[in-house]
Amino acid sequence: MSEADAVEHLLELLDLLADDASSERLARVLPAARAAGARDAALDRVGRATEQALKIRRTLTAHRRREAELEALFDTAGDLAGARDPDGVLRSIVRRARMLLGADIAYLSMNQPDERGTYMRVTDGSISVRFQRLRLGLGDGLGGLVAQTAQPYVTADYAADDRFHHTAAIDTAVGEEGLVAILGVPLKLDRRVIGVLYAANRSPRQFPPDEVALLSSLADHAAIALDTAHLLEETRAAGETIRSHNEAMRRAEDAHDRLTDLVLRGADVPEVAAAVAEVLAGGIAVHDSDGVELARTGTAAVVHRAAVNSSRAGGRAVPQDGTWVCAVLAGRELLGSITLSDRPDLVDADRRLFERAAVVTALLLLLRRTVAEAENKVRGELITDLLGVVVADPVALSARARRVGVELGARHVVLVADGPRDRLAAAAAHYASGCRGLAGVHGEHVVLVLPGEDLSGAARDTARVLGKAVGLPVTVGAGGPAAGPGEVAAAHAEAARCLRALLVLDRRGAGGTLGELGFVGVLLGDRADVGGYVRATLGPLLDYDASRGTELVRTVTAYFGCGANLSRAKEELHVHVNTVVQRLDRVASLLGDDWQSPERVLEVQLALRLLKVLG
Repeated sequence: MSEADAVEHLLELLDLLADDASSERLARVLPAARAAGARDAALDRVGRATEQALKIRRTLTAHRRREAELEALFDTAGDLAGARDPDGVLRSIVRRARMLLGADIAYLSMNQPDERGTYMRVTDGSISVRFQRLRLGLGDGLGGLVAQTAQPYVTADYAADDRFHHTAAIDTAVGEEGLVAILGVPLKLDRRVIGVLYAANRSPRQFPPDEVALLSSLADHAAIALDTAHLLEETRAAGETIRSHNEAMRRAEDAHDRLTDLVLRGADVPEVAAAVAEVLAGGIAVHDSDGVELARTGTAAVVHRAAVNSSRAGGRAVPQDGTWVCAVLAGRELLGSITLSDRPDLVDADRRLFERAAVVTALLLLLRRTVAEAENKVRGELITDLLGVVVADPVALSARARRVGVELGARHVVLVADGPRDRLAAAAAHYASGCRGLAGVHGEHVVLVLPGEDLSGAARDTARVLGKAVGLPVTVGAGGPAAGPGEVAAAHAEAARCLRALLVLDRRGAGGTLGELGFVGVLLGDRADVGGYVRATLGPLLDYDASRGTELVRTVTAYFGCGANLSRAKEELHVHVNTVVQRLDRVASLLGDDWQSPERVLEVQLALRLLKVLG
């Protein structure tokens, strides 16, 4: 096969990607090239191109799946916000739960507090009449345990799972439906469990934590919408005697719709906080799970961890020193907290509205985390490709970086950080994103590419910020500045050498550059500034000699050349021994009293020799 034929196969791969072809069609290109008699070199090129095409296809598929999930979640929030009929709310919940998780069946059971049981209310995808009419006692089966404990439960094989109390009625119905893997999460209002939302498959399946959190967030959101629908129904039936309550619910509904609309339109945390503050006529502060402030409107007080834990445990807003605090939750996961000030006497309707604002904030933070995780993954993959053994197309790399807000053509500092890798990688991704840079794991260390030219400042700041974030010393070596993908790889090698030197010199927890390591940096650097090293070491002596016509540099050279022997040095210089002593005293005043310590002597003598080489 000729070179032109190999190019033809590569173009075919691009055409298939442009046509959104399946992975199977992409995989057929290499066998076709082999069947056409391609040489080994051409086959290798086509094979590598096929691997990259399949990788791109997988990435596109994953991104489309995430987009579909987010679109479905947005549609669900809109449906629930506008729903008024309880049965319509329940059908919407179950239908969207099945779609979001791609489950074979989704269903919802409602609790009967008086009978201490739970019964099947709505199903989507069910084929068994017995299953659709199933009733469970509290504590029986997976659903009964969720209803009793208010905790999510998941099983990959229900029939073989001995954590649950199996009964003949439940096992028969589950078997008739053919269910194997089941996930159940509680629908809660305040501290009360009103039902259980399920997603299930008829084959073994693992439900990862992000799917549990997603279904839990939907259940929390849906429980509030269901509660709103019930309350509106009761309000309409009560008539004039509860008109004031109806007005409060209308206000809560409008506020909930307004906040949900903000989230659907892509508002950020400060916008939502400002809207909540306006609705409740108070100061609002939003914090993440680590207590870092995300937004503030008005005079919101400092939130205490004890108040957040109390709200998390009770599922309600709690008072704290004249303010109100509500935990922001996705299921049992703490995403953060929201604080309301200037409203010490909060009426019940406003308290419930405040709690609904926490649910909307949870949805916003979940979406924000999903977007951040996707972006950090892209940034990490860019680091991998930039520093790979075979550097990818520089133009393509620059274009990919530009899509996440990074201009590789500008000057960047490359940093290599050493610390607890998993925690360090997460902290570095957050820090680099805020600096409009890149971060990712490469080998045993974390690599950051940050805009700027101040190597020393970037290394020190990064070591300090990341060390504080992970709670342990983080050592950072810097290289660069670099502009363009090719220079980034070279600067990374320089930064890696600097990091090794810092660790060997027991300077853990510090950030530095090769230029700051003295002669060690001169030896390790491939772009060593010899003149700069000489100036940094002997500068005061050179300036003194130049301004006063003295011979301090010549005196020090002779002194070391004579083995630090004053008598021999004075003969070499043809001056009195007292003159030599006086000159050396002057050297000490200019270089410091420790200039004859072993480390300084080594640096001074090296600088003197380099000065001679430089002429």
